[in-house]
Amino acid sequence: MDINTNRFLSIEELQNRYLNNDKKQNVSSRTSEGNSFQDILTRKSIEDTEVKFSKHAANRLASRNIELTDAQMDRLNQGAQKAQMKGIRESLVLVDSLAFIVNVPNNTVVTAMNSDETEDNIFTNIDGAVII
Repeated sequence: MDINTNRFLSIEELQNRYLNNDKKQNVSSRTSEGNSFQDILTRKSIEDTEVKFSKHAANRLASRNIELTDAQMDRLNQGAQKAQMKGIRESLVLVDSLAFIVNVPNNTVVTAMNSDETEDNIFTNIDGAVII
């Protein structure tokens, strides 16, 4: 409240009175790393849509010499998203000749294999499959 005029100050008047404009602009539009809030939000939302690989799945990929192309990785992400939309919790996602078991709520690949390496082509502990 401004005692001289007996009225409340606006937020802008308070900011001008107590904050340096350069400091205000620097704090509100940039983080300490120089990225805007929108950049961080966008990057985080992209990260949330990409599947992660468990240690077991990463070891399986390495031991079986499986390397995913960018296109295959995109399709795996799409398959996990489709499984989520259908309410699947543990999904088999088939991409070309590769099979992935994805824990959908955690967005994590828990195991991976070539289709010719699967025993009898039987998958257990899944409640849905996505062929993409």
